[in-house]
Amino acid sequence: MRSNGLQIVEVVKDLWIMISSDLEHSPYCTYAYTKANRVMGMIRRTISYKEPKIMLSLYKTLVKPHAEYFSCALNPYYSKDKELLEKIQHRYTKMILNMQDKANEERLRCLRLWTLEESRNRQDLIEVFKMYRGLSNVLLHELYTG
Repeated sequence: MRSNGLQIVEVVKDLWIMISSDLEHSPYCTYAYTKANRVMGMIRRTISYKEPKIMLSLYKTLVKPHAEYFSCALNPYYSKDKELLEKIQHRYTKMILNMQDKANEERLRCLRLWTLEESRNRQDLIEVFKMYRGLSNVLLHELYTG
């Protein structure tokens, strides 16, 4: 009888989350960036009139979820990962009509968007508020010990 040993792998994908052997988030950030890029390419090729209202709707429903999926647990720590995810929004907003020549901060202000990092921070604060109010399954005093 032959026994099979465990295979050593660098990255495992479980429930659409990529977990690396060193528990870093970089493989997941790269995966999210790639998925969002594919969707952006499809939008670029199929939408001819890139009016802001339509493009924002497409962004919020088709592109942004890839960059924010499971961000409450996998909030990127390294600046290279944060920049990679931010690049998604930078590139997408440049596709929108009359936004090509504006600086990124101005595009975000005109489109009333937050950076992805600001969105992640907001989600974290909302979750802490829910814990504080007892609206979450995780209790705040169990999370923080002092």
